[in-house]
Amino acid sequence: MNSRTEKIQLKGAAGAIEVLRDAAAAGSPALGVAVIAHPHPLFGGTMDNKVVQTLARAFVSCGWTAVRFNFRGVGGSEGTHDEGRGERDDMLAVVEQLAPEGPLAIAGFSFGAFVASCTAEKLWAARDIKHLVLVGTAASRFSVATLPAEAHECTLVVHGEQDDTVPLAAVMDWARPQSLPVTVVPGGSHFFHGQLPLLKSLVVRHLRAG
Repeated sequence: MNSRTEKIQLKGAAGAIEVLRDAAAAGSPALGVAVIAHPHPLFGGTMDNKVVQTLARAFVSCGWTAVRFNFRGVGGSEGTHDEGRGERDDMLAVVEQLAPEGPLAIAGFSFGAFVASCTAEKLWAARDIKHLVLVGTAASRFSVATLPAEAHECTLVVHGEQDDTVPLAAVMDWARPQSLPVTVVPGGSHFFHGQLPLLKSLVVRHLRAG
């Protein structure tokens, strides 16, 4: 957290949702709002995860407001884990309350990338989604949404070559039928240990290119 981080409590279908909102740099209006989902709640995933924080910093550095939140049953968020169904509803509730209109970015890490894909699929026709960033996508464990062909240009998929939690092959099996490019970090682990600056630079490059 920094001086421009705000704690917020929202209302979701399962009760309160705990949120942190990182404001864009002072001096100019934000380009939009990026909503970022964290890894699996039953394996220690929270909005304070280092990969999630790295994604938030990348968006903020590129002029976006970054919103992180805890899924139901995590931290100050009420409810219990719902295997992705309720978690998508949590993410949709955050979007509805903190980014009801205007440019939107959806991002997530691991289980959060799965939820982010489902959220983007749900919102694609109705919202101006400028960026979709999926990191360590949990394609071996969940049915990650197939992305609309027109979403590919604004989508960044990043995966570690040596990810032993979600094998790279599983992500390729998901991406291949869509002809969706995957950026592979050589030697990268699931949590990108020692490579978070590289991950941030990849996301920043994507955001600035778009």
